[in-house]
Amino acid sequence: MTLGLPPTDWTAAAKSEADRLVSLRRAIHAAPELGLDCPATRATLKDALAGLPLTFRDSKTTSGFVAVLDGAEAGRTVLLRGDMDALPIDEATGLEFASRLPGRMHACGHDSHSAMLATAARLLCRRRESIAGRILFMFQPGEEGHHGARHMLDEGLLGDPLPDAAFALHVWPTLEHGQIACRSGTMLASTDMLKASIVGRGGHAAMPHDALDPIPVAAQIILALQTEVARRTPVTDPIVLSITKVTAGTTHNVLPDRVELLGTLRTLTPEARARGRAAFERICTHVAAAHGCTAEVAIDPGYPPTVNDKRAVDLVRTLAGDAFVEPAAANMGGEDFSYILERVPGAMAFLGVAAPASDPASRAPLHNPAMIIDETALPTGVALHCGFATRFLEQGWD
Repeated sequence: MTLGLPPTDWTAAAKSEADRLVSLRRAIHAAPELGLDCPATRATLKDALAGLPLTFRDSKTTSGFVAVLDGAEAGRTVLLRGDMDALPIDEATGLEFASRLPGRMHACGHDSHSAMLATAARLLCRRRESIAGRILFMFQPGEEGHHGARHMLDEGLLGDPLPDAAFALHVWPTLEHGQIACRSGTMLASTDMLKASIVGRGGHAAMPHDALDPIPVAAQIILALQTEVARRTPVTDPIVLSITKVTAGTTHNVLPDRVELLGTLRTLTPEARARGRAAFERICTHVAAAHGCTAEVAIDPGYPPTVNDKRAVDLVRTLAGDAFVEPAAANMGGEDFSYILERVPGAMAFLGVAAPASDPASRAPLHNPAMIIDETALPTGVALHCGFATRFLEQGWD
């Protein structure tokens, strides 16, 4: 597969930077940081950008920053974004550059995202004299549930007025090597965090009739939630509701007073989001009440759906050439790049980083402790960043 890029050939330029790109990605991978506070990652990235004709806007509430490249002439403004934070996962890849920090791993590819963006910045800086307009390189922490993009927006780091276009790239370890997947409209789902405490009355495990055991009640709630999704949710407007953590009890012969449930709600439309939230509260409280327990329910609003602008997707399609694939449906994952796309027309695309000719069944997915990527696909991502920025600055959406 080949990118449909012009003869100026960003692909060749990106491949010439492959060694430095991989080295940067591995340095970030080995020292993962969590949430909004990623100072070591920021320092590593700024070192990689040192000496380039960039100005910097630093976040005051996070470790994020925006590097600004002003071209030789005035023109449009385009935003390119890469995220920096890792996940609270113990790495199980066995790689020589695996995480040095227990309980932390770049299992979502953000090390690759920021390394590709820094490499694209280096290449675009070399051609500054041929650029008319401004390019913002947004290095963002806190994507994994911490609303990092919203923080940076609220601080005004993306400028006033906002950029004319925005683009982000996400590696995908189960997608074929070098493929670029993108679709118009909703690309990714909204993400709400669900919490519930099922409260009963503890007691001796040998005498459950003298207590009010919340554990079987919590089990019935979990099953009822899945029945709600399976039997009352239209397949044309899907909901994913997953309970991911159940906490209860202290030992084998004691019934606890309460069970804590934690989960996530994923939807593609405001209507489905409202239905899912209402169902979670209704089922938790009513099933608990039916058994004499009570339920304390909380829903933490997460990211909105990630919605791609058709014009931006058409540009990605042109640049990607025969590497382009269009997913038949939205993915129920979520992304806080959605905050950017609510206010700036643009797109997020997926870059396939599976090893060539690998067995699809063997590819560990995102958020898995064994997730790996084929680094030879990363120059394609760099080229796509560069192509999107320069083509938009030259032609807009035409």
